[in-house]
Amino acid sequence: MEGSSSKYLITFLLILVAISSCINSGMAGKANRLSTEFIRTSCKSTIYPSLCFSSLSAHANSIQTSPQLLASTALNVTLSSAQSTSSLMVRLSKTRGMSPRVAVAMTDCVEELSDSVDELRQSIAEMGNLKGSNFKLMINDIQTWVSAALTDESTCTDGFQGNSMNGKVKTTVRGKIVKVAQLTSNALALINRYAAFHD
Repeated sequence: MEGSSSKYLITFLLILVAISSCINSGMAGKANRLSTEFIRTSCKSTIYPSLCFSSLSAHANSIQTSPQLLASTALNVTLSSAQSTSSLMVRLSKTRGMSPRVAVAMTDCVEELSDSVDELRQSIAEMGNLKGSNFKLMINDIQTWVSAALTDESTCTDGFQGNSMNGKVKTTVRGKIVKVAQLTSNALALINRYAAFHD
């Protein structure tokens, strides 16, 4: 008799564990859907909503429904892209056989991207220190730095315009830098959206 009681108890406990795990996964799924929908809706305020959503949706669990975490994540994704593009530019700038015009554009672009990376880093550091009484001043600094990074990236792409700039370098460079500039633009829009919650 005792053996059958313990079998029932074990069966009962296993059923409880199964139910509990279904409830938890259902709640996690619902939270993830809410986070993903929050990102999709927020990205509608950007110029490049598809890129915004595709670059941030993988971070839905950490962003949840926080405008601050969304803006911070957008900055981190942008910095990562800017750093890898900057490294690529440094490597490409050492390529032999470039025309003088391409070589000058590459050198200028390496410098502009380096400045952009620094400005994005400053923005991220400041974003981590946002405080109540200094919020407006600090968010203004962040907006200024991200705007400056966007200007640097645009200046970089300008150097690769015109018919005399053809070939693989132009295509590779412009494509990468345009993507960084679009990510930066999206990050700025999300920062502006976050700042608007505090007005």
